[in-house]
Amino acid sequence: MGVFKTRSFYYAFILTLMCSVLGTFLGGLPYLTIIGALVISLMLGMIFQIHQPTIDKARSGIGFISNKFLRLGIILLGFKLNLIDLANAGVKTILVAMIVVTGVIILTYNFARKLGVNKELAILTASGTGICGAAAVMGVSPQIKVSPDKESQKKDDEVLAVAIVAILGTIFTLIEIAIKPLLHMSSMQFGVMAGGSLHEIAHAIATGGAGGAVSLSSAIITKLSRVLMLAPAALIIGIWYQKTESKGSTDKQKLPIPWFMGGFILTSIIGTFIPMPGNILNGLVKLAYLILGMAMAALGMSVNFKVFLTSGKKAVFAASAVSVILLGFMIVVSKMFF
Repeated sequence: MGVFKTRSFYYAFILTLMCSVLGTFLGGLPYLTIIGALVISLMLGMIFQIHQPTIDKARSGIGFISNKFLRLGIILLGFKLNLIDLANAGVKTILVAMIVVTGVIILTYNFARKLGVNKELAILTASGTGICGAAAVMGVSPQIKVSPDKESQKKDDEVLAVAIVAILGTIFTLIEIAIKPLLHMSSMQFGVMAGGSLHEIAHAIATGGAGGAVSLSSAIITKLSRVLMLAPAALIIGIWYQKTESKGSTDKQKLPIPWFMGGFILTSIIGTFIPMPGNILNGLVKLAYLILGMAMAALGMSVNFKVFLTSGKKAVFAASAVSVILLGFMIVVSKMFF
């Protein structure tokens, strides 16, 4: 833990904290809520690259924050997940979440690979599209173990995947709000559709809110049912990735258990079953987003713009196609079963 004593860490801490605080403020403004604080923090981190000497001073600290703070943020995010609310939503909602997460990840990954997208970018984009946007990309990423020479490429893939799900989620938020009058859905149906089809929690809230209080509540519950899949999905993807990478290899590798996901489940249990004042619970969730915002800003500070501008087109196409299929599926499911 000697990194805490280095000047580089303090530089990185201050820079990323500035980005996260500003991202939180901007993400709360009327027209920017659709984009969300995490993605704004990422973009602010990218802007810092204009002054490379500052980034160079903070380089090793940036690496630490993008890795360790990310895990801490995801653990704290568990306080947002109320397990009783999810249980009350019934088997239908959980079942829909399982089908959506599994189907979207498999479809997006295979389609992206057929288009020639590299394996890491394909699985990260698929995870973000299927589970819960940026937090899912960052939650699954530690499970993708690559050789040291591929580490910088993996960082670029992380940022690309986050950008893809953020842009698509924003576009589909606007589409769903625009087509709402044409769908002739009840408030609950519209909320279930929004929570089941959109990528970020912020997107589901923005869209669900357009349908009123019942719609908003349904959107959040359906979305959080997908967030619940983050821990098992990360574990399964890690095992799958290790097996596909070690084919033909005689080396025995350790099982990639995402221990920080255990923390995520533990905090959700604490937040659900241990009586806690609402302001403390809200404060912990806000702290989670602040820390995740710092991790996102650190990622933005380390992105390779050449890769960012050239490598993402096919992944965008794959995720877009599957997002259209997902929206159609959720419209049908919402109308038939809710």
